[in-house]
Amino acid sequence: MKISIIMPAFNEGPRIYDNIAETLQTMADLNLDCELIVVDDGSVDGTYREACRAASRFLNVKATRYTNNGGKGNALKYGFRYVTGDLVLFLDADLDIHPRQVKTFLEIMEKNDADVVIGSKRHPLSQIDYPMQRKVLSTAYSILIKGLFDLSVRDTQTGIKLFKRDVLERVFPKVLVKRYAFDLELLVNVRHRGYRIVEAPIILNFQRKFGRVGMGDIMPIAIDTAAVFYRLRILKYYDEPDEYERTSCIDCSPAESAE
Repeated sequence: MKISIIMPAFNEGPRIYDNIAETLQTMADLNLDCELIVVDDGSVDGTYREACRAASRFLNVKATRYTNNGGKGNALKYGFRYVTGDLVLFLDADLDIHPRQVKTFLEIMEKNDADVVIGSKRHPLSQIDYPMQRKVLSTAYSILIKGLFDLSVRDTQTGIKLFKRDVLERVFPKVLVKRYAFDLELLVNVRHRGYRIVEAPIILNFQRKFGRVGMGDIMPIAIDTAAVFYRLRILKYYDEPDEYERTSCIDCSPAESAE
């Protein structure tokens, strides 16, 4: 069984090459067949150049990008166009959550006959080390989601998720949010389609001094979340999925070298 890893990256230039190599080595150590699709989300540093350098060395790496920052959700949908594996893993490029944890995700997926396994900071077995501000925002958002959507998961936002490929092929066409509430809209779609979601414990080692999400993002998050609620409860927008179309992207194939 082949796993397609989609790794969205924004301004990860100093570390992206090493993180790609570490991810591939981890998958090899776990004896897992994989491909790694790196999506540069409009970085203004050397992220794409370093990703292309990795693609020129490792045959199972593909680097792709677009010019303007479109948001993490947009990057994940963009990368999905290249997927060839049976399973799809979302993995943040900073490796705050190490890819070795995919072994646990695979075991949970098999044991529970799950269609989707998501990492959860609120799982009782999770080991979490990240700033208090992030903890407060995460807890508040979790309470909001529970009240609005009655979604049977405790954490929608963690950056590691494992999907059966056909699940994403069915639900991605209806996912419109590109940034803050992307994970929420995706999981709402998954649940709405009757797929089984199971949470997994994670080990999170927060490496940044400051997170990418701050107090100034609260209003955009609220707007995106309200839009998902409106589409679900009022418009019934998620009832009829569209066929997912794979279109071409700007990419650096393994045969190309970075200049």
